[in-house]
Amino acid sequence: MRFIIYGVGAIGGTFAASLATAGHDVVGIARGEMLAAIRNNGGLTFRTPTDAQLVNFPVVGAPAEIAFQPDDVILLTMKGQHTAPALEELRAAGVTTEAVVCAQNGVNNERLALRLFPNVYATTVMLPADYVTPGEVICYGTPKRGLIDLGRYPLGLDDNVAAIATTFDSAGFAAFPLEQVMRSKYGKLRDNLGNVVEAALGHGSRSGPLMDAIQAEAERVYAAAGTDWVAVGNADPRRKGLMEMGAVAGITRTGGSSIQSLKRGTGTIETDYLNGEIVLLGRLHGVPTPLNAGLVAIGHELVTKGAKPGSMSEAELRTRLGL
Repeated sequence: MRFIIYGVGAIGGTFAASLATAGHDVVGIARGEMLAAIRNNGGLTFRTPTDAQLVNFPVVGAPAEIAFQPDDVILLTMKGQHTAPALEELRAAGVTTEAVVCAQNGVNNERLALRLFPNVYATTVMLPADYVTPGEVICYGTPKRGLIDLGRYPLGLDDNVAAIATTFDSAGFAAFPLEQVMRSKYGKLRDNLGNVVEAALGHGSRSGPLMDAIQAEAERVYAAAGTDWVAVGNADPRRKGLMEMGAVAGITRTGGSSIQSLKRGTGTIETDYLNGEIVLLGRLHGVPTPLNAGLVAIGHELVTKGAKPGSMSEAELRTRLGL
């Protein structure tokens, strides 16, 4: 079983480095400055609470450079706004029945993948990691690097789920096969609604009455849509003693995926596929979503203006949201 990590960023880089150091066959697909840095430096610099190392694994710039094999496991770790073109590149490269695992935020990626490929898996990733500097990924999870919920999409378990879970366990993660894994992914979506809030206000702003109101709006939408979900955030009892935030020497946590995108100046943010998913479900089921719709607009504005993380005050954000 070979693991193709499509998107070597914070999550993909942690997966690639952890699997490679555990002795598993890994190929990374990266782009731009990350691809150049890994090649120029002779590997990916991977920092954790226990050590720092340069991890070497093959890395290419596109799926077309890989001769895919039937037992390959393709982990999608790019942002949701990049999923559709990535899937088209996989199809053009000859991928057919290989396992395609959506290890991404949001709940739209699996549906896109299932249009093109028959063996699609959903993965909820609880993994605190940063990618800000090309060629370097920092993972703060300890003693396990992350918690992984995994199952077939839309539901079910099979031999691939068992084999992938066993491999991740061996690489320093705690993997949990779930027959109804999308319940977990909708729970993670609820938590990720704060990503754009953190991007606007700065790291450490993902809790309090404002977030309570944003999440309550999502819960009303879930109820109307008949969407079942389970909490996977900081209150998840599985985290205690298994995967908690650790300190990495000389490093201060940047924050979630959206704040990292702003800091790197990527020109995109995944708000449309997080808060935008709540807006979509609300419109489909007749539930007003003014807070999440407002956050979608703010996310777009942050990107188009090239804003830095923390460029808004909470008072300004509340005014924009009509609170």
